[in-house]
Amino acid sequence: MSEVKFLVPVDGSPHAMRANDYAIKMAGLLSAEIILLHCHKPFPSVLGEPYLQKAITQRLENSQKRLEPFEARLKAEGTAFSVRILEGPPGSRICETARIEGCEMIIMGSRGRTDLQGLLLGSTAHRVLHCAPCPVMVVK
Repeated sequence: MSEVKFLVPVDGSPHAMRANDYAIKMAGLLSAEIILLHCHKPFPSVLGEPYLQKAITQRLENSQKRLEPFEARLKAEGTAFSVRILEGPPGSRICETARIEGCEMIIMGSRGRTDLQGLLLGSTAHRVLHCAPCPVMVVK
């Protein structure tokens, strides 16, 4: 397993796919591992069983579907990778994961699926730039 790790947060957007492609190129040059991260909204706390379990299952299945094209690209290129699916706000979870995993760099898209929240730079990318424990590459 590689000691160099790049964190690639993904939301299923074209910007995230471009970031993934850049990460694959950089990982190839440095024999690095990529950590794919997808964050989903918190599970609804007001639901009782069996509805809560159905909501959890649905969120996790949706997360996995969003990750599939990214995983397929990584496998096709023979790039070492692992996957993390976390609950909560992406900006803070991305920074937290980079810190815990000891990532060398975060490589992320400039705008994701929440285009209305940021004017020039997506709000998640903006948050990550301010709280990241390592360099951040924002791919346009």
